Amino acid sequence: MLNETVFLQQLQSKNSKEQAFRELITQYKERLYWHIRHIVKSHDDTDDVLQNTFIKVFKNIDNFKGDSKIYSWMYRIATNEAITHINKNAKRLQITNEETQELAINNLQSDVYFEGDEIQLKLQKAIATLPEKQQLVFNMKYFQEIKYKDMAEILETSEGALKASYHIAVKKIQDYLTKD
Repeated sequence: MLNETVFLQQLQSKNSKEQAFRELITQYKERLYWHIRHIVKSHDDTDDVLQNTFIKVFKNIDNFKGDSKIYSWMYRIATNEAITHINKNAKRLQITNEETQELAINNLQSDVYFEGDEIQLKLQKAIATLPEKQQLVFNMKYFQEIKYKDMAEILETSEGALKASYHIAVKKIQDYLTKD
């Protein structure tokens, strides 16, 4: 991967934007897919949100000032798009966001793209019981191994707050998994 400043210049240049954007998609598509997938659960919904994320990135790259890493900026867009998607689904189905999450978890069992076993399913159910912010922090740290420093940039909050959220989330998940 190129130097981030040079890459950003290519993304913002009319002459090299399309080629640089293809490179951006190649570099980040899989990581963003899994980030979104952990939020919305469904493969089809993830594909939709991922597409919307890249459309937003493409449309707004010229306004990106480089205050954060491109990666962090894209993760923030992906996170917001995923949450917006959940909110729209909840509104469309006239149910709460929590019920939307529960529905998504229940649909995981019949999702041909879900390769998890009973334990994975139970973990997903435990994660779904967490408040939205704790879900995000847990998924980013546990599944994607994102550093707190990068997470702080993506979620625009302090590392200390993220560490506390993660610790609380882990405790709640442990309690959920051992309650039976």
